[in-house]
Amino acid sequence: MKREIRRSLLQGGAALLVAAAAVTGLCAAKDDFGLGRNMEIMVNMMRELSLQYVDEVSPDKLMTDGAAGMVRNLDPYTQYMSEDDMTKFEVMATGKYGGIGALIRMKRDSSGVVIAQPYKGSPSDLAGLKIGDRFVSIDGVDVSHSTTEDISSRLKGMPGTTVRLAVERLMTGQVEEMEITRARISIPGVPYAGFVADSIGYIRHNDFTDSCYDEMRAAVERLRKEGRLKGLILDYRDNGGGSLPEAVKILSMFLPRGTEVITMKGRTEQSKRTYATESNPVLPDTPIVVLINDNTASASEIVSGALQDLDRAVLMGQRSFGKGLVQTLVPLGYNAYLKLTTAKYYIPSGRCVQHINYSAHDSKSGAAIIPDSLISEFRTRNGRKVYDGKGLMPDVKIEPEYISNFAMILYNLGYIEDFLDEYMRSHPDMKVDNRTFSITDKDYEDFVRFMADKEVPYESKTRMALDLLKRTAKEERYDTDFADDLKQIETKLKDQKADNLRTYRAEITDMLNSDIVLRHNYYEGVVEYNLAADSTVMRAVELLNDNARYTEILSGRDTDRN
Repeated sequence: MKREIRRSLLQGGAALLVAAAAVTGLCAAKDDFGLGRNMEIMVNMMRELSLQYVDEVSPDKLMTDGAAGMVRNLDPYTQYMSEDDMTKFEVMATGKYGGIGALIRMKRDSSGVVIAQPYKGSPSDLAGLKIGDRFVSIDGVDVSHSTTEDISSRLKGMPGTTVRLAVERLMTGQVEEMEITRARISIPGVPYAGFVADSIGYIRHNDFTDSCYDEMRAAVERLRKEGRLKGLILDYRDNGGGSLPEAVKILSMFLPRGTEVITMKGRTEQSKRTYATESNPVLPDTPIVVLINDNTASASEIVSGALQDLDRAVLMGQRSFGKGLVQTLVPLGYNAYLKLTTAKYYIPSGRCVQHINYSAHDSKSGAAIIPDSLISEFRTRNGRKVYDGKGLMPDVKIEPEYISNFAMILYNLGYIEDFLDEYMRSHPDMKVDNRTFSITDKDYEDFVRFMADKEVPYESKTRMALDLLKRTAKEERYDTDFADDLKQIETKLKDQKADNLRTYRAEITDMLNSDIVLRHNYYEGVVEYNLAADSTVMRAVELLNDNARYTEILSGRDTDRN
């Protein structure tokens, strides 16, 4: 067997050396001998490590590690992708896979893997699986102590094939067996659309997967059928982007046909391209407010930025992420690919929103944020000032609302889900209205009692600052002088678990409410629940109801430089 491996490596090395020699000749003709020389050195190094290193080394791992080293000082989007990586990438890029259609998670106490969320209308949903149901066996194999990765791989498969499950039901504790037929699962890119005020529509758009334009078009058409649409809110907060063609098609819904919306420029002629809208708009004149934040990136910045540059929409929220780089998949053979940054994109005003200059990257200082001295001014169609180099600056800035670290720790440790497992068993027949639901005061007191014996590794920033002050005072011999003052601060600082459960009650209650809504009415119910208390959405509604102010912003208000 080792002889065969050795022969295979030598044959592979020989083939690569031939390729290297060919490239060397080509490069020499271009006065670039270095590429061919270094390819030959790398092949030789891989061969010697594989054949002579003291312990057996996987050629696949050498390739993966070597590829990671080659791109380490470039940008984080340029990556070597093995065959396994491509399978995961396809799901991320298309939002589609073959399976039962459910998110899963490991229980906090490692007692097994449970359903975290069944997608509405998916095979898991139609089979009656609920949040909290625990996997016992899959196709006769005991998975009660398996990892989420193992169970996920067992659940996925070709659409039309079946999988036999045994699950322990959350509500009854009984183990039930069922057979589910896998399907092509499509994760919605547009999970919710509805009216948030009289004649003001709202669309939540989560990512730019394939066919998200069809979802957006259907959402707009549904709103138009349900009532008069005098204003539209597009929510691109936390949208990390995706497909560029889908972004262009979505822009076609709001801009005249033939409008240039994005230009790509790279080192090669093949990387240079201009995209324009190809169809007549569905909503050519309807006022639009686009919501953005610091996680609005890539394709979502293209849509938001083009609408801003063409004075077609008002941007509201916080500065966007600033990803202006374009990636291309290049085949390397054997189902492996290189995801390669080949260009930068430029929106209609001519600016690029890229926030980090990766060309200045080195192993010591890392990548460089583009300095203020290199920020350039551009103009929208109406002559308003906008700027490049730091993402998109909103036309209406709104301070972000942050959730406390204490509340996030409770959620990440699984205490919210564990409490609600018990809550659901004690409230089997309750009905939930997405817009008005909230737990009672008694429910929250039950949660406080539930948390009584739970450990929460949390220390507030105020507590950490006080501890630092005490240590520093002692080191500088001021501790005696400040002793009484420090004692008074410490007495007033209530930073114990019980105190924090009171201090952050509103945030924790919101988490509990959201999870209960999810368990009854899916993710779209959670979006609708959150709208009721979303101050940014309410600000957008106010603006759309104030036509004079909306027009004033688009006709003459410059964005901030920083």
